[in-house]
Amino acid sequence: MQFVAEVGAATERSVTYVGGLAQLFGKSVRLLFLSPLKRSRLAQRAVHQAMAAGVGALPIISLITFFVGVIIALQGAYQLQRLGAIQLVASLVSISITRELGPLVTAIVVIGRSGSAFAAEIGTMRVTEELDALETMALDPFKYLITPKFVAAMISMPLLCAIFDVVGIYGGWLVGVKLLGVNPGAYFYEMEKSVVWRDVYSGMVKSFSFGVIIAWIGCYKGYFSGHGAEGVSRATTESVVLTSVIILVWDYFLTSILL
Repeated sequence: MQFVAEVGAATERSVTYVGGLAQLFGKSVRLLFLSPLKRSRLAQRAVHQAMAAGVGALPIISLITFFVGVIIALQGAYQLQRLGAIQLVASLVSISITRELGPLVTAIVVIGRSGSAFAAEIGTMRVTEELDALETMALDPFKYLITPKFVAAMISMPLLCAIFDVVGIYGGWLVGVKLLGVNPGAYFYEMEKSVVWRDVYSGMVKSFSFGVIIAWIGCYKGYFSGHGAEGVSRATTESVVLTSVIILVWDYFLTSILL
């Protein structure tokens, strides 16, 4: 009987968890499409969140992506030199970044920087009863806090991914042309020949969906966080871990579909 009770309790927790995720996502999407952006503070708060999550992440994204491009070029050149096809390093760098590494690494950085901040901010407001105060003042926490974060993540992620692609390809060009002696014309020719619109499109689709997941899980963990400082810290940690796992699994399915 104890085993049955434990299974029932675990099932109840799982159903409640999934129901809470669906409720938060559904309400945020409804507010996003039904609320008049120009006649509310939603647009203003979304821009503020986008500046914090997007513009604020530019330095670290640029630094990381530059060295990602450099490392890919160096590792690829090690093998391509044996085949006498060193100019193909341009194809290796451009395709791997635009299709996969651009959206994925950008998402991992944004999870650690902004996703955790979403959970910590909303979780702290839950602990200090600021969310209850908003409801008392007839201000919907979803419209005031959560939906702007969804909008900011959906806008910021594709833009950050595009910047990642450009800087990463430049890092590969720097290694290929300046260090390995690849002809600049041959480098850009191989890159233009290898990268097609589908590569860029798949990267943008991935980054957009990753932005939704980051805001979704981060806001959920913060909104339903436990009490006290321990509850906030646990919610923040769980949001980072869970979002990273979900994004990796989702990236697998998207890659299978978009190939």
